[in-house]
Amino acid sequence: MKVTVFGTGYVGLVQGAVLADVGHDVVCVDIDAAKVAALQAGRIPIHEPGLAPLVADNQAAGRLRFTTGAAEGVAHGELIFLAVGTPPDEDGSADLAAVLAVARTIATHMAAPRTIVNKSTVPVGTADKVADAVRAVLAGRGARIPFEVVSNPEFLKEGAAVADCKRPDRIVIGTASAAAERQLRELYAPFNRNHDKIVVMDVKSAELTKYAANAMLATKISFINEIANLAERLGADVEAVRRGIGSDPRIGYHFIYPGVGYGGSCFPKDVKALIHTARSVGFAPEVLEAVERRNDAQRQVLAERIAAHYGSRLQGKTIAVWGLAFKPETDDMREAPSRALLAALWAAGAQVRAHDPVAIHEARRLFGERPDLVLCETPTQALEGADALVIVTEWKQFRVPDFAQMARLLKDRVVFDGRNLYEPAAVARHGLRYESIGRPAAEPPQP
Repeated sequence: MKVTVFGTGYVGLVQGAVLADVGHDVVCVDIDAAKVAALQAGRIPIHEPGLAPLVADNQAAGRLRFTTGAAEGVAHGELIFLAVGTPPDEDGSADLAAVLAVARTIATHMAAPRTIVNKSTVPVGTADKVADAVRAVLAGRGARIPFEVVSNPEFLKEGAAVADCKRPDRIVIGTASAAAERQLRELYAPFNRNHDKIVVMDVKSAELTKYAANAMLATKISFINEIANLAERLGADVEAVRRGIGSDPRIGYHFIYPGVGYGGSCFPKDVKALIHTARSVGFAPEVLEAVERRNDAQRQVLAERIAAHYGSRLQGKTIAVWGLAFKPETDDMREAPSRALLAALWAAGAQVRAHDPVAIHEARRLFGERPDLVLCETPTQALEGADALVIVTEWKQFRVPDFAQMARLLKDRVVFDGRNLYEPAAVARHGLRYESIGRPAAEPPQP
């Protein structure tokens, strides 16, 4: 099938490459000429495991092309995906300017029937707005060209987006059109062979499904963080509690790892947008508001721990930070807990030596050159000259460190672990004080 994707961010680029990989003829359109030139030259603008070879292979095979030409893209695709950004507005609502601009662009260049597939995360009712925008432009042209607008939300995890796209656990299609449903079923047939993963529903339900899924996952994260905070005050171990509740299949282990709150481009934005949507129809989203409040508070936990340990003596201290991305296997620092931590450390007069396996360049772009930040190429480099270590992102490279070396390098011999990577007693045996989330602090044995 001939497919056009507007937008070459995480969603559009991955979706386009994976569709090309199963044999579809895909053109990706972006208004960013520099990004398109980089993609044409084989340079991938994001860190996503497995994406670079996938793009290269399908470009070489002629199934995947990149262009800034909107007219070319509209002429090519019988199915046109909208995969552009919907950043949060000041009131928390999703900004639909890019989505509606692409809809009008499609209508401007349409010369034959098209099915417009909304892949962007958008509020309920957006498909109607897209259809209205297309109809208005067509009417202005005096053109009568049939079209459909379908909701087909993505459920990709950054760091595992290629795998998720190749092996989806569900494919949600929101449409009342039998013809559009047939098109989408044909498009996704290569991903739907083992068992039927397609769930067809009305458009508004499909739009709400995406928000509800992310809000549910965010709720699980905020819930376990709340239990962790309670466990600390009661003298319980949240890791034991996590295993105890996770063994219940009704609850499961996914997304109940205590930590320093959720971040990234999806959960914070989507929870805010769903809260805004609820309020706009006169409904009080009390659970969602609590989820957001708990997460906002949880992002300050590490800074509070450090401040409690050092009191007013942080001025001039050097803190090593392991992990800057909001999660492993990505360089994305949008809403990353590390940003809240760094801001608090700098405000208290501390110096930072930070390491992240892939997000160093993004940190350099965000923070620039500043005297209180040293970006280090290795975890060990970050420890050199540091007083304490803070772990923010659970990269696998951090899971089995040399604790003896850590104890030698850290002047104050204290570790603040925001991801509960280690067994407290094992860390303490090496002469380190170990503070984690929802567990009692572990002290080195007395000589």
